[in-house]
Amino acid sequence: MDLATIIGVVSGVGLIIGSILMGSGLGLFVNLPSVMIVGGGTLAATLVAYPLKEFLMVIGLFLKVFVFKIPAAGTLITELVEISNKARKGGILSIESDIANIKDPFLAKALRMTVDGIQTQVIAKILKKEITLMQKQHKVGWEIMGSMGSYSPAFGMVGTLIGLVQMLATLDDPSTIGPKMAVAMITTFYGSIAANLIFIPMSAKLKRRSEEETLNMTLLLEGVVSIRDGEHPRILEDKLNVYLSNQSAKKAKPKGK
Repeated sequence: MDLATIIGVVSGVGLIIGSILMGSGLGLFVNLPSVMIVGGGTLAATLVAYPLKEFLMVIGLFLKVFVFKIPAAGTLITELVEISNKARKGGILSIESDIANIKDPFLAKALRMTVDGIQTQVIAKILKKEITLMQKQHKVGWEIMGSMGSYSPAFGMVGTLIGLVQMLATLDDPSTIGPKMAVAMITTFYGSIAANLIFIPMSAKLKRRSEEETLNMTLLLEGVVSIRDGEHPRILEDKLNVYLSNQSAKKAKPKGK
């Protein structure tokens, strides 16, 4: 679970609800037509802008904002150094039995190609292509979230305009002006909250997630290429520690070194 995201959403919603309760009841801010305009309009505009397949993919990415687990770069470096040590002592084929125990599918695939004797250039080309495809897929996700962040305030304004038109149509009854004006403003409120607390921040978080995964995959790519080329484990470790801060690099060193 991503505590930062959960704390941010819960605290944001809590502060908004708290400020509302300090001046009135929540009932004033609950309006089904406004929810339909903002929510339905945002979804409709997103479907117009993107293919259905890409839109459905966002559901999984939405969950990824809250539930996300990625190995620390230092842990990966330690694992690669240990594999490198074993390969240097017993040969490349000696690591074949360890591949089944590797949890990261990208690393397992890379090592499998290494054990199979595929040339370094071919391994690097295949892995780089996989990284590029992953980046493109992630980019679609955070771009859609960003687009929804721009659509929701716009439909908030649409709802406000609808409310104003309805209010102006009944100016002959002054008692209805206040309630209808309040409903018109609520739609803009919904759109702003959806954009600035949900869609835009989540788009930024998904972009950050993609950068973290890209860093790890690039690190693994370079590590596997070094193992395939038979580089000394210490050289491999020094090369990969560039991806870390000084503090993280110290933690990445295997025990007994």
